[in-house]
Amino acid sequence: MFRLGGIEQHYAWGTTDVIPGLLGREPDGEPFAEYWFGAHPFGDSPVDGGGTLSARLAQQPTELLGEATAASFGGRLPYLVKFLSAASPLSLQAHPSRSQAEQGYARESLQGIPTNSPERAFRDDWPKPETIIALTPFEGLLGFREPTKTAQLFESLGVGDTLASVIGPLRERTTTPALQEVFLDVLSLGERRHLVDEVLGAAVGLLDAPGELGEFAKTAVELDEHFPGDPGILAALLLNRFSLEPGQAVSLEAGVMHAYLKGTGVEVMANSDNVLRGGLTRKHIDVDALLHVVKFEPTEVRVLTSDGVDGLYLFPSNVEEFEVWLVQPIAQGRAVEVPRADSGRILVVAEGDFLLEGDGEPIRLRCGEAVFVPAGEQVHASGQGQLFTVASGV
Repeated sequence: MFRLGGIEQHYAWGTTDVIPGLLGREPDGEPFAEYWFGAHPFGDSPVDGGGTLSARLAQQPTELLGEATAASFGGRLPYLVKFLSAASPLSLQAHPSRSQAEQGYARESLQGIPTNSPERAFRDDWPKPETIIALTPFEGLLGFREPTKTAQLFESLGVGDTLASVIGPLRERTTTPALQEVFLDVLSLGERRHLVDEVLGAAVGLLDAPGELGEFAKTAVELDEHFPGDPGILAALLLNRFSLEPGQAVSLEAGVMHAYLKGTGVEVMANSDNVLRGGLTRKHIDVDALLHVVKFEPTEVRVLTSDGVDGLYLFPSNVEEFEVWLVQPIAQGRAVEVPRADSGRILVVAEGDFLLEGDGEPIRLRCGEAVFVPAGEQVHASGQGQLFTVASGV
């Protein structure tokens, strides 16, 4: 096994202190949104001895990744691991399936759009299923709410008649056409932008309302603090709101509209940076791509917890690109065998510190640090805290 360096990502929505705190650094006042471990072109981890993880994998793909993983993914590491810390909401977004990503990437490449262009919707040809595991209380939006229920919430807010021209299809049409029509309509309000102010004016007076109505009003007001008067607020109100406590997780499939609102977690995803934005952003919105990728159907939020015994716990993800384990020894000094020796793995400490013993010299891994463990190497971990282990899902 060998150490990995992290790649800093300083997006405007990031917190200033949380990730520096995990890394044992003093904050410098700059937003610090993400810290990547992986082999993506836009974030390729440096490794001990020089070079990058992708270069090391290119030299020995089968030996490092394992036979099944190397064969399934063409010698490429199939996952990316991040710390993510949000102080303010991310854009409404969805991610493509594998076939959608391959087609979209090929189409934009033929059009000559540079991969780093703000007009580019597909920056690579990979899907991006993902799992976020909360390290702090975590809030977000995920999947469309059942349409008639959303219409009822707008009516309970007292703006049902005012928004009749917008939300009418939620009451009158079958599910998919209704959600698609309303979502696209609110992205092009034009001279009707005053409707956002009508909703916000009503929401302010209902922040203390019990149950889902209060959450609905709170979502509108909180988003307006960061995106004043943005029509994307109405689009966001079509989605379910979720809350995670530390240790809980949600997994996102292709085509599911979502937005993280605030909190810190460990995020694991396929090795992709494909983001199709659908609101709450000043960046490019590709409406045609959204129509082909987004699932305009109600989605139930499933909060996940890890399952296992004796210090080894699996977060269910059911995707071929990755699976996530939590190693958390139940007694000081007791070692736990890190799972999936048939796959190359990234191990990252989110709390505490661990001693890792494998084929070579033992490595002491502290909070915010990571190693890559080649396939075939058995590693035992002892210590206290939280050690996340990510392997391929094949």
